[in-house]
Amino acid sequence: MSIAVVGAGAWGTAFALAQAPRHSVTLWSWQADHCDALRRDRENRAFLPGFTLPDGLRVEADLKRALQGAALAVVATPTAALRQTLLAMAAAGSVPPVLWLCKGFEPGTACFPHEVAEAVLPASVPRGALSGPSFAEEVARGLPAAVTLGSPDAAFAEGAARMLNGPRLRIYCTDDLPGVELGGAVKNVLAIAAGVSDGLGLGLSARAALITRGLAEMTRLGVRLGGRVETFLGLAGAGDLILTCTGDLSRNRRVGLALARGEPVERILAELGHVAEGVASAREVQRRARACGVEMPISEAVCQLLEGKLQAAEATELLLRRDPKAEFPAGAVP
Repeated sequence: MSIAVVGAGAWGTAFALAQAPRHSVTLWSWQADHCDALRRDRENRAFLPGFTLPDGLRVEADLKRALQGAALAVVATPTAALRQTLLAMAAAGSVPPVLWLCKGFEPGTACFPHEVAEAVLPASVPRGALSGPSFAEEVARGLPAAVTLGSPDAAFAEGAARMLNGPRLRIYCTDDLPGVELGGAVKNVLAIAAGVSDGLGLGLSARAALITRGLAEMTRLGVRLGGRVETFLGLAGAGDLILTCTGDLSRNRRVGLALARGEPVERILAELGHVAEGVASAREVQRRARACGVEMPISEAVCQLLEGKLQAAEATELLLRRDPKAEFPAGAVP
């Protein structure tokens, strides 16, 4: 199968590397100089250094040429760039079935990625999201990982998952697209909170409690927005949440660690050098939750931290002073 990976950041490059042994893969970069460097060095030194691009992996700066003949397009841009990228793909001509790897709500609109796609792509184009516990560096190294492919078109989800599934990157499928996307959006916000907890030295017990109650927040909002409880107990929910809250490769957790040290958000992001989706998603998660009347105290605390309204220790104290309540209220999602 011919696959166009649209976006040559760390995760797009890692996904291209994982698929290259079994498929014809083209990696597209929107920057001509970055594209030239990829061709020259056969390595993505800007975003994923240390991994050689195989000879069969084609690199393109022209989007129309990258999409030509592709049976599947996999968009690997940040969520903030998804709308612009899909518009460019539609303008380039016939659009193949599309998957996106980005996680989060669109900044400014609080739209799910699939809502962005509905506004931009023809209804006839099959589409879906690929999400789950997967660090780009580990996938590039060929270490085992498993993710979920969500699409409202169950036949497309099953077929695409079968084609992309490999010996080191397992692909499961579901028709719960909102659930898959919601898990990917909220877990990044919660990972910032986990980083703050670790940075303040609150201990492993506190981190476990935060992850568990964070999963309850994720599930409450996810069910209200059309997701299913079992999705949040799976790879795209609990799996990705656990990894992002505990793994040292997590950018969002690193943001939280820096916030705990009292560093300003602007400097944290500048030094990070990569996109931390939780920073942009926090406000949009808050917006969707408030509109639905869903209580998400951990996510609210992260927003106040990012906006400079609270310091790390103050946010922690605010959460710890909340009134006790039933863990699983009768007749309600936890």
